[in-house]
Amino acid sequence: MRFRGRVKPSELAMQLLLLVCALTAVVFVLLITVYLILSGLPAIREVGLLRFLFGRTWDSANPDTPSFGILPLILTTIYGTAGAIAAGVPIGIFTAIFLAKAAPRPLARLIRPAIGILAGIPSVVYGLVGMCVLVPLLRRRLDLPAGDSLLAAVIVLAVMILPSIIAVTQTALEAVPREFEEASLALGATELETYFRVTVPAAKSGIAAAVALGVGRATGEAMAILMVAGNVANMPSLLGSVRFLTTGIAIEMNYAAPGSLQRQALFSIGLVLFVFILLINILLSFVLKSEKEG
Repeated sequence: MRFRGRVKPSELAMQLLLLVCALTAVVFVLLITVYLILSGLPAIREVGLLRFLFGRTWDSANPDTPSFGILPLILTTIYGTAGAIAAGVPIGIFTAIFLAKAAPRPLARLIRPAIGILAGIPSVVYGLVGMCVLVPLLRRRLDLPAGDSLLAAVIVLAVMILPSIIAVTQTALEAVPREFEEASLALGATELETYFRVTVPAAKSGIAAAVALGVGRATGEAMAILMVAGNVANMPSLLGSVRFLTTGIAIEMNYAAPGSLQRQALFSIGLVLFVFILLINILLSFVLKSEKEG
């Protein structure tokens, strides 16, 4: 910490408090990391890294021949997150552009609180609505034996990530200097061309952060997709029942015996999920840094 000149005791105390808060966040991250590594590595060593990551069968509760392959869970998580991002990001960005640049003030005053309410709805409510409305609808419309599927999970996740994407993207768009848009309009561009060729590229760092938040929300969600995905550890198919990494932990943790290989394998799933999200954050930081340097 750097101090300039004489510092009042109250200011020094406040700066020390801020430092302690910042270090507390770092300590929590380190503790979680160490705990996941210590709890997850034993199962990976016993099962084998390749068998654990690329095995196609997860049957941890089988007393005779348990299987601990999480490839179906990994692929389901990747496909589900990618599908939610593919559906939610365009809708979120277009909505943010409309609210930030084109919406009449009375309409914007109506839409913004609705988005805020959408952000505050608990995950279990999304799952309940999906289970009672979306799943039966898919079953009837697509003539499926059961509507619990990857498609249902993708739709629910896409709706859940919308508020964060809209809010962060809107803030980024509103931070773009008005002079950029005025210069574009003065050169003969239409308002729509200005929004997409000037404003959006100028706010790409904020939009990338919004996408990262959406990825984190979709990857880490458990309760809602627990109620709509079917929770069967199959290789992923759009209309079939599937299990995500998060739901795999949530389903079995309650009855996994302490110290058992099954429980250790669940911690290993948590470690894989942690590494997955960490890699996404590192990739995003690298992309944003490259854009700033460029």
